[in-house]
Amino acid sequence: MSTPTGPASGLPVRMPRPRQPGRHRRPEPLVAPEGAPALVLAVPGTPSSATRSLADEVVSIARSELPGLDARIGFLEGDGEEFPLLQSVLARAAEERTARFEQARAAGMDVKEPDGPVAVVVPLLAGPDGSLLRQIRQAVMDSRVAAELTDVLGPHPLLAEALHVRLSEAGLARADRARLFTVATAADGIILASVGGDEAVQAAGITGMLLAARLAVPVMAAALDQEGSIASVAEQLRGSGSQQLALAPYLIGPEIAASLIEEAAKEAGCSAAEALGPYPAIGKLALAKYTTALGIAPQQAQSSPVR
Repeated sequence: MSTPTGPASGLPVRMPRPRQPGRHRRPEPLVAPEGAPALVLAVPGTPSSATRSLADEVVSIARSELPGLDARIGFLEGDGEEFPLLQSVLARAAEERTARFEQARAAGMDVKEPDGPVAVVVPLLAGPDGSLLRQIRQAVMDSRVAAELTDVLGPHPLLAEALHVRLSEAGLARADRARLFTVATAADGIILASVGGDEAVQAAGITGMLLAARLAVPVMAAALDQEGSIASVAEQLRGSGSQQLALAPYLIGPEIAASLIEEAAKEAGCSAAEALGPYPAIGKLALAKYTTALGIAPQQAQSSPVR
């Protein structure tokens, strides 16, 4: 039984656990700075319930990694409450920031007038697509809001891991249960399908090298939006000895119609994996773009090492 000065004699006393010193000290959990800009995920393509669900999951992952994060979703096409246009989302974020400042000042609080960007816009794109990036940039300009636009999510080792997982889910590559390492592959050559022309193919090729290291098979990038590119790469792979090909979309999903992936797989005469979708790495990479833009440093997202 406790006394006014502490636990009664004979009872154990719970002391606060001392902080672990040195380089093994556990880092303090990172939280979003007070008044930080919103993270606005710019979603390309035609809106749909599936696209909205994908985007919701991506921002949910980002919020779980950075408590207090103001994360929103803006679409390049469509309108309304479910699919708000990117410029409308940015304008709303600016209005709400101004309203919070005015309310605080009216309440007599000593607050500084907000400055800096209202939002950091992160394109939901694995690789560069000049046409879509121009649309995103134009939407930011049309909003007349101070916002910073980041680079696309790739190339990155986490995207190679995501591609590996999608291939294994389709039965086109096997992976170790615990750490996603290849035991044996059903495909002996991978076509990495991107959109965005030559620039996108070059960027996809970097992630392709990381994927090739994981699978120990040749990986070549091709453009879904260039006629003959998929068939040409399939021919090159077969000419170098690959017989069982697989197509891995280097896409998150909303960028193109799913039917284009099916058509490309038929053109190459092979099976295809699913697009990357809301794989956890996508949310982590979107957050990494945001925190880098703000100069804050969460723990770096890492992929599973190759052995």
